[in-house]
Amino acid sequence: MKPRVIFMGTPDFAVPSLRILIEKGYPVAGVVCQPDRPVGRHGDLIAPPVKKLALKHQIPVLQPEKVRTPEFEQALAALKPDLIVTAAYGRILPKNILDLPPQGCLNVHASLLPRWRGAAPIHWALISGDTKTGITMMLMDVGMDTGDILLQSEVNLDDQINAGQLSKQLSELGAKLLPRTIDDYLAGRLKPVKQNSEQATIAKLMTRETGEIDWTQSSAQVHNLVRGTYPWPGAYTWCGSKRLKIHRSRVNHNQSLLEQAAEMEPGTICLCGRQAISVVCGSGVIDLLEIQSESGRRMHCRDCAHNYRLGQQMGGEET
Repeated sequence: MKPRVIFMGTPDFAVPSLRILIEKGYPVAGVVCQPDRPVGRHGDLIAPPVKKLALKHQIPVLQPEKVRTPEFEQALAALKPDLIVTAAYGRILPKNILDLPPQGCLNVHASLLPRWRGAAPIHWALISGDTKTGITMMLMDVGMDTGDILLQSEVNLDDQINAGQLSKQLSELGAKLLPRTIDDYLAGRLKPVKQNSEQATIAKLMTRETGEIDWTQSSAQVHNLVRGTYPWPGAYTWCGSKRLKIHRSRVNHNQSLLEQAAEMEPGTICLCGRQAISVVCGSGVIDLLEIQSESGRRMHCRDCAHNYRLGQQMGGEET
Protein backbone atom coordinates (compact mmCIF):
# COMPACT_ATOMS: atom_id res chain seq x y z
CA MET A 1 0.00 0.00 0.00
CA LYS A 2 1.34 3.42 -0.93
CA PRO A 3 1.96 5.88 1.94
CA ARG A 4 -0.40 8.76 2.58
CA VAL A 5 1.66 11.85 1.67
CA ILE A 6 1.66 15.52 2.51
CA PHE A 7 3.55 17.42 -0.17
CA MET A 8 5.30 20.69 0.68
CA GLY A 9 6.60 22.88 -2.15
CA THR A 10 6.03 26.30 -3.69
CA PRO A 11 7.68 27.24 -7.06
CA ASP A 12 7.78 25.71 -10.54
CA PHE A 13 10.67 23.48 -9.44
CA ALA A 14 8.31 21.54 -7.14
CA VAL A 15 5.52 21.00 -9.67
CA PRO A 16 6.92 17.88 -11.42
CA SER A 17 7.42 16.14 -8.07
CA LEU A 18 3.81 16.74 -7.01
CA ARG A 19 2.57 15.77 -10.45
CA ILE A 20 4.34 12.42 -10.44
CA LEU A 21 3.01 11.56 -6.99
CA ILE A 22 -0.49 12.16 -8.32
CA GLU A 23 0.15 10.23 -11.53
CA LYS A 24 1.66 7.25 -9.69
CA GLY A 25 -1.33 6.98 -7.39
CA TYR A 26 0.19 8.09 -4.09
CA PRO A 27 -2.64 9.39 -1.89
CA VAL A 28 -1.74 13.08 -1.45
CA ALA A 29 -3.65 14.11 1.66
CA GLY A 30 -2.71 17.76 1.38
CA VAL A 31 -0.33 20.28 -0.11
CA VAL A 32 1.53 22.99 1.81
CA CYS A 33 2.96 26.00 0.02
CA GLN A 34 3.81 29.58 0.80
CA PRO A 35 1.03 32.21 0.68
CA ASP A 36 -0.11 33.93 -2.49
CA ARG A 37 2.15 36.92 -3.16
CA PRO A 38 1.54 40.28 -4.88
CA VAL A 39 3.04 40.47 -8.36
CA GLY A 40 3.36 43.28 -10.88
CA ARG A 41 2.74 46.98 -10.71
CA HIS A 42 -0.82 46.50 -9.50
CA GLY A 43 0.14 44.06 -6.75
CA ASP A 44 -2.30 41.35 -7.84
CA LEU A 45 -2.11 38.25 -5.64
CA ILE A 46 -0.77 35.27 -7.58
CA ALA A 47 -1.04 31.68 -6.40
CA PRO A 48 2.17 29.58 -6.32
CA PRO A 49 2.49 27.03 -9.14
CA VAL A 50 2.16 24.10 -6.72
CA LYS A 51 -1.13 25.45 -5.38
CA LYS A 52 -2.55 25.69 -8.90
CA LEU A 53 -1.75 22.03 -9.58
CA ALA A 54 -3.15 20.92 -6.23
CA LEU A 55 -6.45 22.75 -6.71
CA LYS A 56 -6.75 21.29 -10.23
CA HIS A 57 -6.74 17.85 -8.59
CA GLN A 58 -8.96 18.95 -5.67
CA ILE A 59 -6.22 18.45 -3.08
CA PRO A 60 -6.54 20.51 0.12
CA VAL A 61 -4.00 23.36 0.31
CA LEU A 62 -2.47 24.95 3.41
CA GLN A 63 -0.57 28.26 3.10
CA PRO A 64 0.72 29.24 6.54
CA GLU A 65 2.77 32.40 6.96
CA LYS A 66 4.61 30.60 9.76
CA VAL A 67 5.26 26.89 10.31
CA ARG A 68 6.11 27.17 14.00
CA THR A 69 2.56 27.50 15.31
CA PRO A 70 0.26 25.05 17.12
CA GLU A 71 -2.43 25.75 14.55
CA PHE A 72 -0.29 24.58 11.66
CA GLU A 73 0.83 21.45 13.49
CA GLN A 74 -2.79 20.60 14.30
CA ALA A 75 -3.83 21.13 10.68
CA LEU A 76 -1.10 18.77 9.47
CA ALA A 77 -1.90 16.17 12.11
CA ALA A 78 -5.55 16.21 11.04
CA LEU A 79 -4.46 15.08 7.55
CA LYS A 80 -2.88 11.92 9.09
CA PRO A 81 0.20 11.69 6.85
CA ASP A 82 2.45 8.63 6.73
CA LEU A 83 5.18 10.63 4.98
CA ILE A 84 6.01 14.26 4.22
CA VAL A 85 7.74 15.06 0.92
CA THR A 86 9.24 18.51 0.35
CA ALA A 87 10.70 20.18 -2.73
CA ALA A 88 11.70 23.85 -2.61
CA TYR A 89 9.12 24.68 0.03
CA GLY A 90 11.17 27.60 1.30
CA ARG A 91 10.94 27.03 5.05
CA ILE A 92 12.99 25.00 7.56
CA LEU A 93 10.65 22.65 9.39
CA PRO A 94 10.81 22.41 13.20
CA LYS A 95 11.27 19.11 15.00
CA ASN A 96 7.61 18.75 15.97
CA ILE A 97 6.63 18.78 12.30
CA LEU A 98 9.46 16.46 11.27
CA ASP A 99 8.36 13.98 13.94
CA LEU A 100 4.71 14.07 12.86
CA PRO A 101 4.66 11.46 10.04
CA PRO A 102 5.60 7.95 11.24
CA GLN A 103 7.66 7.27 8.10
CA GLY A 104 9.59 10.54 8.24
CA CYS A 105 10.21 13.48 5.94
CA LEU A 106 11.95 13.26 2.58
CA ASN A 107 13.36 16.19 0.60
CA VAL A 108 14.16 16.65 -3.11
CA HIS A 109 17.25 18.89 -3.08
CA ALA A 110 18.84 20.44 -6.17
CA SER A 111 22.53 19.80 -5.52
CA LEU A 112 24.98 17.03 -4.71
CA LEU A 113 24.99 17.42 -0.96
CA PRO A 114 26.89 18.37 1.11
CA ARG A 115 27.83 20.85 -1.62
CA TRP A 116 25.40 23.77 -1.78
CA ARG A 117 23.20 23.44 1.24
CA GLY A 118 20.71 26.27 1.44
CA ALA A 119 18.30 28.44 -0.47
CA ALA A 120 19.85 28.77 -3.95
CA PRO A 121 21.91 25.68 -4.86
CA ILE A 122 21.23 25.91 -8.60
CA HIS A 123 22.37 29.53 -8.84
CA TRP A 124 25.54 29.08 -6.83
CA ALA A 125 26.61 25.94 -8.66
CA LEU A 126 26.65 27.97 -11.88
CA ILE A 127 28.07 31.16 -10.40
CA SER A 128 30.92 29.11 -8.94
CA GLY A 129 31.66 27.43 -12.27
CA ASP A 130 30.84 23.89 -11.13
CA THR A 131 31.12 21.32 -13.90
CA LYS A 132 28.56 18.99 -12.33
CA THR A 133 25.61 19.13 -9.97
CA GLY A 134 22.55 16.95 -9.49
CA ILE A 135 19.71 15.87 -7.25
CA THR A 136 19.97 14.57 -3.72
CA MET A 137 17.08 12.64 -2.19
CA MET A 138 17.53 13.05 1.54
CA LEU A 139 15.91 12.51 4.90
CA MET A 140 15.18 15.75 6.72
CA ASP A 141 16.40 16.81 10.13
CA VAL A 142 16.29 20.13 11.99
CA GLY A 143 19.37 21.49 10.18
CA MET A 144 19.52 23.25 6.83
CA ASP A 145 19.91 20.38 4.33
CA THR A 146 22.00 18.38 6.80
CA GLY A 147 19.98 15.14 6.79
CA ASP A 148 21.11 11.70 5.67
CA ILE A 149 21.42 11.02 1.93
CA LEU A 150 19.24 8.30 0.38
CA LEU A 151 20.06 8.67 -3.31
CA GLN A 152 21.96 11.00 -5.65
CA SER A 153 22.04 11.50 -9.40
CA GLU A 154 24.64 13.64 -11.20
CA VAL A 155 24.21 16.07 -14.09
CA ASN A 156 27.14 17.40 -16.12
CA LEU A 157 27.12 21.15 -16.78
CA ASP A 158 28.25 22.91 -19.94
CA ASP A 159 29.31 26.55 -19.82
CA GLN A 160 26.18 27.90 -21.50
CA ILE A 161 23.35 26.47 -19.40
CA ASN A 162 21.64 29.07 -17.23
CA ALA A 163 19.82 28.82 -13.91
CA GLY A 164 16.38 28.71 -15.50
CA GLN A 165 17.31 25.85 -17.82
CA LEU A 166 19.10 23.93 -15.07
CA SER A 167 16.19 24.34 -12.68
CA LYS A 168 13.83 22.76 -15.20
CA GLN A 169 16.26 19.92 -15.87
CA LEU A 170 16.78 19.16 -12.18
CA SER A 171 13.09 19.46 -11.33
CA GLU A 172 12.30 16.74 -13.87
CA LEU A 173 15.16 14.58 -12.61
CA GLY A 174 13.98 14.95 -9.01
CA ALA A 175 10.47 13.92 -10.00
CA LYS A 176 11.81 10.90 -11.85
CA LEU A 177 13.73 9.75 -8.78
CA LEU A 178 10.97 10.42 -6.25
CA PRO A 179 8.72 7.33 -6.56
CA ARG A 180 11.74 5.00 -6.61
CA THR A 181 13.18 6.71 -3.54
CA ILE A 182 9.95 6.49 -1.56
CA ASP A 183 9.34 2.84 -2.43
CA ASP A 184 12.93 1.68 -1.87
CA TYR A 185 13.33 3.65 1.36
CA LEU A 186 10.12 2.33 2.90
CA ALA A 187 11.04 -1.20 1.79
CA GLY A 188 14.45 -0.92 3.45
CA ARG A 189 16.37 -1.10 0.17
CA LEU A 190 18.03 2.32 0.65
CA LYS A 191 20.53 2.80 3.45
CA PRO A 192 20.76 6.41 4.70
CA VAL A 193 24.29 7.83 4.48
CA LYS A 194 25.46 10.67 6.72
CA GLN A 195 26.83 13.79 5.08
CA ASN A 196 30.42 14.90 5.54
CA SER A 197 29.88 18.35 6.99
CA GLU A 198 33.54 19.26 6.47
CA GLN A 199 32.83 19.31 2.74
CA ALA A 200 29.71 21.45 3.03
CA THR A 201 29.25 24.74 1.17
CA ILE A 202 26.38 27.17 1.69
CA ALA A 203 24.18 28.50 -1.10
CA LYS A 204 23.14 31.79 0.46
CA LEU A 205 19.89 33.51 -0.42
CA MET A 206 19.91 35.43 -3.69
CA THR A 207 19.19 39.16 -3.66
CA ARG A 208 18.96 41.71 -6.45
CA GLU A 209 22.44 42.93 -5.52
CA THR A 210 23.89 39.45 -6.13
CA GLY A 211 23.72 40.12 -9.85
CA GLU A 212 25.94 43.23 -9.91
CA ILE A 213 28.96 42.59 -12.11
CA ASP A 214 32.46 43.18 -10.77
CA TRP A 215 34.52 43.81 -13.89
CA THR A 216 37.78 43.11 -12.05
CA GLN A 217 36.82 39.43 -12.03
CA SER A 218 37.83 37.13 -14.87
CA SER A 219 35.71 36.80 -18.00
CA ALA A 220 34.73 33.26 -16.92
CA GLN A 221 33.56 34.53 -13.52
CA VAL A 222 31.49 37.31 -15.07
CA HIS A 223 29.95 34.89 -17.58
CA ASN A 224 29.12 32.45 -14.78
CA LEU A 225 27.39 35.25 -12.88
CA VAL A 226 25.30 36.10 -15.94
CA ARG A 227 24.07 32.54 -16.45
CA GLY A 228 23.83 31.77 -12.74
CA THR A 229 21.50 34.70 -12.07
CA TYR A 230 19.28 34.28 -15.15
CA PRO A 231 16.34 34.78 -15.16
CA TRP A 232 16.33 36.04 -11.56
CA PRO A 233 17.73 38.18 -10.01
CA GLY A 234 19.59 38.91 -13.26
CA ALA A 235 23.10 40.22 -13.89
CA TYR A 236 23.54 43.94 -14.33
CA THR A 237 26.09 46.71 -14.59
CA TRP A 238 26.07 50.49 -14.87
CA CYS A 239 26.66 52.40 -18.06
CA GLY A 240 26.99 56.03 -17.08
CA SER A 241 24.15 56.52 -14.62
CA LYS A 242 21.92 53.90 -16.26
CA ARG A 243 21.47 50.36 -15.09
CA LEU A 244 22.06 47.80 -17.84
CA LYS A 245 20.78 44.22 -17.57
CA ILE A 246 22.87 41.45 -19.12
CA HIS A 247 20.72 38.51 -20.23
CA ARG A 248 23.21 36.43 -22.20
CA SER A 249 26.98 36.35 -22.67
CA ARG A 250 29.96 34.23 -23.66
CA VAL A 251 33.69 34.22 -23.01
CA ASN A 252 35.67 35.68 -25.92
CA HIS A 253 38.63 33.57 -27.09
CA ASN A 254 39.93 35.79 -29.90
CA GLN A 255 43.65 35.98 -29.21
CA SER A 256 44.29 39.30 -30.93
CA LEU A 257 41.45 40.97 -29.06
CA LEU A 258 42.68 39.48 -25.77
CA GLU A 259 46.15 40.91 -26.37
CA GLN A 260 44.68 44.32 -27.15
CA ALA A 261 42.42 44.21 -24.10
CA ALA A 262 45.30 43.33 -21.78
CA GLU A 263 46.33 47.01 -21.85
CA MET A 264 42.83 48.29 -20.98
CA GLU A 265 41.03 48.90 -17.68
CA PRO A 266 38.40 46.34 -16.59
CA GLY A 267 34.93 47.40 -17.67
CA THR A 268 36.10 49.04 -20.92
CA ILE A 269 34.23 48.30 -24.13
CA CYS A 270 36.90 47.02 -26.52
CA LEU A 271 34.70 46.03 -29.46
CA CYS A 272 31.22 46.92 -30.74
CA GLY A 273 30.57 44.35 -33.45
CA ARG A 274 27.71 42.77 -35.34
CA GLN A 275 27.68 39.79 -33.00
CA ALA A 276 28.45 41.24 -29.58
CA ILE A 277 29.60 44.12 -27.41
CA SER A 278 32.93 43.00 -25.95
CA VAL A 279 34.03 44.19 -22.51
CA VAL A 280 37.41 43.89 -20.80
CA CYS A 281 37.47 41.94 -17.53
CA GLY A 282 40.13 41.61 -14.84
CA SER A 283 41.48 38.85 -17.06
CA GLY A 284 40.05 38.09 -20.46
CA VAL A 285 37.15 39.55 -22.42
CA ILE A 286 33.44 38.80 -22.26
CA ASP A 287 30.98 39.18 -25.12
CA LEU A 288 27.61 40.63 -24.17
CA LEU A 289 25.03 39.04 -26.47
CA GLU A 290 21.65 40.18 -25.16
CA ILE A 291 21.14 43.25 -23.00
CA GLN A 292 18.36 45.51 -21.77
CA SER A 293 18.68 49.19 -20.96
CA GLU A 294 16.93 50.65 -17.95
CA SER A 295 13.88 51.85 -19.85
CA GLY A 296 14.11 49.64 -22.91
CA ARG A 297 13.34 46.14 -24.07
CA ARG A 298 15.59 43.12 -24.27
CA MET A 299 17.71 43.28 -27.44
CA HIS A 300 20.43 41.35 -29.19
CA CYS A 301 23.58 43.42 -29.12
CA ARG A 302 23.77 43.55 -32.92
CA ASP A 303 20.63 45.70 -32.79
CA CYS A 304 21.89 48.17 -30.21
CA ALA A 305 25.69 48.25 -30.54
CA HIS A 306 25.40 51.66 -32.20
CA ASN A 307 24.30 53.06 -28.82
CA TYR A 308 27.71 52.26 -27.32
CA ARG A 309 31.27 53.22 -28.22
CA LEU A 310 34.79 51.89 -27.99
CA GLY A 311 36.49 52.93 -24.79
CA GLN A 312 33.20 53.49 -22.98
CA GLN A 313 33.37 52.37 -19.36
CA MET A 314 30.94 49.97 -17.69
CA GLY A 315 30.45 49.68 -13.98
CA GLY A 316 29.93 53.23 -12.76
CA GLU A 317 29.08 56.78 -13.66
CA GLU A 318 31.33 58.37 -16.23
CA THR A 319 33.29 61.46 -15.32
